[in-house]
Amino acid sequence: MTETTYQDKPWFSSYGEGVPSHVDYEEIFLTDFLERSVKRFPDKTALNFQGFKLTYRETDRMVRSMAAWLKSIGVKKGDRVAILLPNVIPCLVGYYAIMRVGGICVMNNPLYTDRELLHQFNDSGATVLITLDLLANRMTALRSKTSIKEIVYTSIGDYLPFPKSLLFPLVGKKKKLAADVTPAPDVYKWKDIIADNAPTEFREELSLDDVVMYQYTGGTTGVSKGVMLTHRNLSFQIQQAGAWFPEFVEGDEVCIAALPWFHIFGLTCAMNYPVAMGWEMVLVPKPQGPQLLEAIRKFRPTFAPLVPTMYISMLNDPAINKTDLTSIKGCFSGSAPLPVEITKEFEKRSGSVIVEGFGMTESSPVTHMNPFSGGKRKVGSVGIPAPDTDARVVDLADGVTDVPVGETGELIVKGPQVMKGYHNRPEATAETLTDGWLHTGDIARMDEEGYFYIVDRKKDMILSGGYNVYPRDIDEVLYEHPKVQEACTIGIPHTHRGEAVKTFVVLKAGETATEQEMIEFCSDKLAKYKWPVAVEFRDELPKSTVGKILRKDLREEEVGKGAKAAGA
Repeated sequence: MTETTYQDKPWFSSYGEGVPSHVDYEEIFLTDFLERSVKRFPDKTALNFQGFKLTYRETDRMVRSMAAWLKSIGVKKGDRVAILLPNVIPCLVGYYAIMRVGGICVMNNPLYTDRELLHQFNDSGATVLITLDLLANRMTALRSKTSIKEIVYTSIGDYLPFPKSLLFPLVGKKKKLAADVTPAPDVYKWKDIIADNAPTEFREELSLDDVVMYQYTGGTTGVSKGVMLTHRNLSFQIQQAGAWFPEFVEGDEVCIAALPWFHIFGLTCAMNYPVAMGWEMVLVPKPQGPQLLEAIRKFRPTFAPLVPTMYISMLNDPAINKTDLTSIKGCFSGSAPLPVEITKEFEKRSGSVIVEGFGMTESSPVTHMNPFSGGKRKVGSVGIPAPDTDARVVDLADGVTDVPVGETGELIVKGPQVMKGYHNRPEATAETLTDGWLHTGDIARMDEEGYFYIVDRKKDMILSGGYNVYPRDIDEVLYEHPKVQEACTIGIPHTHRGEAVKTFVVLKAGETATEQEMIEFCSDKLAKYKWPVAVEFRDELPKSTVGKILRKDLREEEVGKGAKAAGA
């Protein structure tokens, strides 16, 4: 019997029915997909925000008006435009308008602090910012430290159905859903721009290999890198998704757009893919149990790409018992492992299938998925490589030599969805990309049938509630505390978020501090999901012979404690 190798691509035999091993790609842009959906389904709902609906024709008209304004202020090919928004209508419209004029879009997380945003604005060189009224005064104050000249702000109340639209001005500020924006030069209202600019036919001439966005990996200076994704990366990734889910019908599905669009998983699976398919997107800017269940009850979605915390929060919400989930045909889950019992329970209640997958910002993001169309799904596996995606597991030391099938090593991948490189970071690019192979930094193994399993992270990234948290971010902040001598952060298991942050601290001689004091110190320097849930004070931290703090030792200790507690 011959031995299976990665080059044999054993995963092809596990592909679902009708899923090709190679996609005959159309050489088209995301803006072409939008135009096509406008032609095919002009009167179909594209965007549904709490019952306020825009058709594909209306959405396209708004995109062209925004593009006209961007062009009028001088935004041209290669200029960077930042978006700092939750899932609201102007987020999608702004994104497609930026692409129309040939700009490079920089998506940012609205939960980030000024410190985190400053790094991304300055690293990207963004000159225009589209944001929310709740953040506008902060951003205007920050503007002088960046290259940003123009700021556009929208409000959650801009697009609401009657009577919510009538009530919002009265209750919006009380509920902290709206804010007054202090007038300032070059600060504009979104709705004024749309009203004052006639839709343009202009569209910049571009190549598919031009960079379309810098998607930041997360964190602060020294950690957060701008991943350069091209038009080809994003267009071909959408076409890979279309091939993987042949049962879904163009113009006929409703996607719950709860994954944040500022995150690459949400951008691809809950924005670009539905636009290309001509589907309705039900926007859920605050994707927690009650809001998700309400959206399902009201709008009957058929496709639900979500992260584990969203499935967990729905199943733990009392309203689950009065919510009919049977409209959902298929679900996609990524960003963190989905517990088996959650999969079983959600599938039982909905009658749908949850497909787990794997990806990275650097790969647009999806490289692996469990089959949806009748292929075998394996619990605990991230699935098999997408069409035209190669994957190997290589030696951890040399990063080149294939390890035998079934053994662990670093997962490396190659495909049309893999990034061009990191913005302004040639060394990091050279380290991560070799001969087109993307080094994921994840430790994995492949079984004989071509299914991949993520065993551990080579990097120390923590996945908390679907967000990437880099331990060094928290360490660096705590090192700024005058009482702190040393700090080291790890991820610990968390029932709801998957993982949460725990920090070990050594205080300077003679100092005393409380856990609460340390957490509060982080509160205005880090986004909330990065705050430690536990701080343990130590006299010393484990170190290597050269004095490097051994994060893995602390993690092993924590795992040992958990095992002991379970045994007890």
